[in-house]
Amino acid sequence: RESDHRAWTPVSCTVTRQNATVQGLTEGKAYFFRIAAENIIGMGPFTETTKEIFIRDPITVPDRPEDLEVKAVTKNSVTLTWNPPKYNGGSDITMYVLESRLIGKEKFHRVTKEKMLDRKYTVEGLKEGDTYEYRVSACNIVGQGKPSFCTKPITCKDEIAPPSLDLDFRDKLIVRVGEAFSLTGRYSGKPAPKVTWLKDDIVVKEDDRTKIKTTPTTLCLGILKSVREDSGKYCVTVENSTGSRKGFCQVNVVDRPSPPVGPVIFDEVHKDHMIVSWKPPLDDGGSEITNYIIEKKDAHRDLWMPVTSATVKTTCKIPKLLEGKEYQIRIYAENLYGISDPLISDEMKAKDRFRVPDAPEQPIIKDVTKDSAVVVWNKPYDGGKPITNYIVEKKETMATRWVRVTKDPIFPSTQFKVPDLLEGCQYEFRVSAENEIGIGDPSPPSKPIFARDPIAKPSPPINPEAVDKTKNSVDLSWQPPRHDGNGKIIGYLVEYQKVGDEEWKKANLTADSCPETKYKVTGLTEGLTYKFRVKAVNAAGESEPAYVPDPVEVKDRLEPPELILDANMAREQHVKAGDTLRLSAVIKGVPFPKVSWKKEDHEVSPKADIEVTGVGSKLEIRNTVHEDGGIYSLTVENPAGSKTVSVKVVVLDKPGPPRNLQISEVRSDSCYLTWMEPEDDGGSVITNYVVERKDVASAQWVTISSSSKKRSHMAKYLIEGTQYVFRVAAENQFGRGPYVETLKPIKAIDPLHPPGPPKNLHHVDVDKTEVSLVWNRPDRDGGAEITGYLVEYQEDGADEWTKFQTVPMLDCVVTGL
Repeated sequence: RESDHRAWTPVSCTVTRQNATVQGLTEGKAYFFRIAAENIIGMGPFTETTKEIFIRDPITVPDRPEDLEVKAVTKNSVTLTWNPPKYNGGSDITMYVLESRLIGKEKFHRVTKEKMLDRKYTVEGLKEGDTYEYRVSACNIVGQGKPSFCTKPITCKDEIAPPSLDLDFRDKLIVRVGEAFSLTGRYSGKPAPKVTWLKDDIVVKEDDRTKIKTTPTTLCLGILKSVREDSGKYCVTVENSTGSRKGFCQVNVVDRPSPPVGPVIFDEVHKDHMIVSWKPPLDDGGSEITNYIIEKKDAHRDLWMPVTSATVKTTCKIPKLLEGKEYQIRIYAENLYGISDPLISDEMKAKDRFRVPDAPEQPIIKDVTKDSAVVVWNKPYDGGKPITNYIVEKKETMATRWVRVTKDPIFPSTQFKVPDLLEGCQYEFRVSAENEIGIGDPSPPSKPIFARDPIAKPSPPINPEAVDKTKNSVDLSWQPPRHDGNGKIIGYLVEYQKVGDEEWKKANLTADSCPETKYKVTGLTEGLTYKFRVKAVNAAGESEPAYVPDPVEVKDRLEPPELILDANMAREQHVKAGDTLRLSAVIKGVPFPKVSWKKEDHEVSPKADIEVTGVGSKLEIRNTVHEDGGIYSLTVENPAGSKTVSVKVVVLDKPGPPRNLQISEVRSDSCYLTWMEPEDDGGSVITNYVVERKDVASAQWVTISSSSKKRSHMAKYLIEGTQYVFRVAAENQFGRGPYVETLKPIKAIDPLHPPGPPKNLHHVDVDKTEVSLVWNRPDRDGGAEITGYLVEYQEDGADEWTKFQTVPMLDCVVTGL
């Protein structure tokens, strides 16, 4: 009997052996069996199997797995796949055992304890260059079967193959709008290439309509329900470390054209025909316009009549019209892929009697400001001839005279911005249309408007932030709102809130008390944390608040001093004498540093004005003199540190007086002057010296040289016997310095020398006690008149000469001998 049934079924009643074969059992079901012995008297009791027996084929270990293949090899891994054995031994495969053997070794080693029922495994962590062979066995409930045949020896190294690309699409593809299209192909390469899709050089991204599918060997870009914007040049790039391959396809998504561009212009209107024109569609649907279809209809009927369907021009004659009836024209554009929606014209009456355009309807005024307004109107009937111009006029409400707002033509726009209005005045406007016949009647006047800017509440201030703080205050700063609502910003309201409280408190009660984009909130409690917000206010009211991003803890800030030097604090500062010296720097630091100015490590001159503000310091010396030059230093110091900067100041002035003026080589008509350069050149190179002379009897100085660069000069053209004084001054680019004079006058005379010896001395008479001598004048008088001759005598053999007397003439009688 089956294990889940209670009824027994006889199998045989004629068995005489002690065994029997039971046929007709169902595989997979469980059965109980019982046996009874029988003789001629009757049947004995049954003996029953103790447990149910499942009907199935005998179970063995599985066959060997098949098709063990190497799918990928890198320098440190091998990927293997295999197929199941042809026969699983009668029981499901429970796991696979993968073994490897390093070439050169004898034994196989199990690679992993994973069950690998997906029949794929990547062996990792291998050593580059090693060679292995692999085999795999299948296991079932009975045990492990025979191993598969071994793989060929596999050496661990990166496989390299340049990309290859086989595309299923051509260079060009035309697709109808709404249809799907796909670009597919196959590729290969090792290492596995990267696949990139581009459209017009921009990377294609997936969305609801765009799908990209890439497998290890195939690639596909699909687009559902294509639109015109899908047109473009598509490029697929397959790239790995060995190179890249590209494929291109120019996709053109085509559609019927968009409608022709209006308005339909009635170039000519007659009693029996009209000539109309229009502009081509903005989008030809990706295919050239093959023709336009033009139809007409009576404006009061619903029946459209064909005019032509075979023209590529954008102008057409509409024939066979009835005089006095109004017509509408509609125009379709057609290409290979369909017909566009129509462009429908305004109504136009067929008549020859042209007239001036009708009066436009009452114009509407918008966008009013203090000096301008925009006038908007609808196009009136043009009287049969196209409107060529609109005339816009204005007048103040209380005035009677209308004035044209511009002499320039206004067409085809049906609005105009009127400039040059007077703020606060009330205006009305009207519009007339003009065609080649003339100017039509003006429209009714617009509603009166006042010329003034509309005012709305401003937008919030921008980027409020806490820029500084002390133990009881916080300095806030922000930028003006992006929009002032066309009203002047009166000021700002600043509010603060202690963290944890719900109430916002006003830091200032009125907006005009904070006109600037900064405010110092005072009276705060040290150590507490506050939030801050700012509102902008104009005549229309308060803006939405702008919040300081983070709460601020109220406490003193400590920042070391910082000096930001102005241009006048460069390494060296030149200033012209008499001008004003200004040295300044921006100073930062919390608390604000103590500022001290020094010159050459001493206090600066009392004439210097020193100003210290909350953001910097300035030193100013008016009417500078040369002595104001030197090294100036600025030192700033607070508890967090100190900083010093120095600047060399050069006061550019006229030079000082030359030194050591000497006069030599005095002659009757010249003398030679020498001097040394001034001790102080005024900070600029000496360009030249000025030399002057003066007759002591004269009050007038005469310049004898003004361009000499040398420190000497030959004064010529003196008058002999005249006494002169000289003076010299140095000049640089800033002027002439003081003169230095000679200490005493000099006389223009040649220098004096002793006269030469008298010539031809001889005696003319001799007596016993006296001798008469005569001689001639000497050759040279030494530069001065000879005043006398000294006569001396000497006894023969003596050493000393004895003076006799000085005589004025060229003879003498020596007596007393």
